[in-house]
Amino acid sequence: MISLKMGLSIIIVSYNTAELLRRCLNSLKSEIRNPKSEIEIAVVDNGSSDGSVEVVKDFIDRNSRQFAKIRDDSCEIRLIENKENLGFSKAVNQGIKVAGGETILLLNSDTQIRPKALERLLEFEEKVRPAIIGARLLNPDGSVQPSVFHLPTIGGAVKEYWFGRKGEFSKYAPAGSEPVVVEAVVGGAMLISKGVIDKIGLLDERYFMYFEDLDFCRRAAKSGFKVWYLPSAEIIHEHGASGRDLMDPKDQWTRLIPSSKTYHGAFRHYLVSFIIWIGQKTRKN
Repeated sequence: MISLKMGLSIIIVSYNTAELLRRCLNSLKSEIRNPKSEIEIAVVDNGSSDGSVEVVKDFIDRNSRQFAKIRDDSCEIRLIENKENLGFSKAVNQGIKVAGGETILLLNSDTQIRPKALERLLEFEEKVRPAIIGARLLNPDGSVQPSVFHLPTIGGAVKEYWFGRKGEFSKYAPAGSEPVVVEAVVGGAMLISKGVIDKIGLLDERYFMYFEDLDFCRRAAKSGFKVWYLPSAEIIHEHGASGRDLMDPKDQWTRLIPSSKTYHGAFRHYLVSFIIWIGQKTRKN
């Protein structure tokens, strides 16, 4: 497949979120139709069985004429169909490999772009490139959603779960309205300069789901790149919806274990888990 030479390539991984995916694509319509935006979209479907693929095909069919009037080629939206769920990292990497943009936006299918969000992300990226930039995520009710991490450490776990210092280990939302350098941002709305990928490579495919964003930000920082949080770029995120159907709700936490072991190493994983368990048990008592 020949890549388009565009400014921004948006990669959306889809897995059984048909209606959410429809809303996500619809929220991008005005940006796609803006000739100044130079945007392409790659939807990578991980073997959905709920009609997600049909949603993408229908969206392309309904909008192809309008797209063709704007640009000479009508391939602004790509669909990559996997026969099974390959996991988030592998699917994202499939999209990156065919992307033609100088900037990559990883976007969850359970998100909706608010007006000016992409414009603000791209304008800021021009000032700080090459870098990683996270948007401000909002809950559906408009409240701010934690989407920034300190890179998780044993010390951070102790500070948060034993001494109650929120945000030392779990996600938090930086205060204020100005851009700020952070340690890591979530992969649900992560803008990446192509120069970062050229230097550190693709997402680590050992991570099926979770921790791949932390790992990527950690690798970027080790190579001298900055990670930014841009509160003026707002994106609605229905948190957890994209992985809701993977297993029973009461067992959702177990999805973190394999990725945590990969990120921390087995010994540190169990030590961190013990610290968290002790802290939670002590606070309940």
